[in-house]
Amino acid sequence: MKKFMIDILLQGIDDETRMRLLPKELEIINEWEGNGTLLASYIKEDTAGIYLVLMAEDKSDADQKLSTLPYYPYMKIEIMSLR
Repeated sequence: MKKFMIDILLQGIDDETRMRLLPKELEIINEWEGNGTLLASYIKEDTAGIYLVLMAEDKSDADQKLSTLPYYPYMKIEIMSLR
C-alpha cells in the first residue's frame, strides 16, 4: 500500500443534497479512519473541499475507494503519490 494525497473540491452540490448525504459520507470516512485507510483529513478554509491522505495500491485503487463516497459525483479530484 502507498500513500496518496487527495485534493477534493466539491462542485455543483446544493446545501440540501449535501446535508442529506452527509451522514453516509461521515460513516464511510469514520470507517476508513478506523481501519487505517484514511491517515489524515484537512477541510479547506476558503473553498468547499478537503485534503485526504489515503492508503491505496495505486491511483486507480484510490479513485475506486473515493467512488464509494456519496459526494463522489460532485467531486473534482486530484490524486498525487506521496513518498
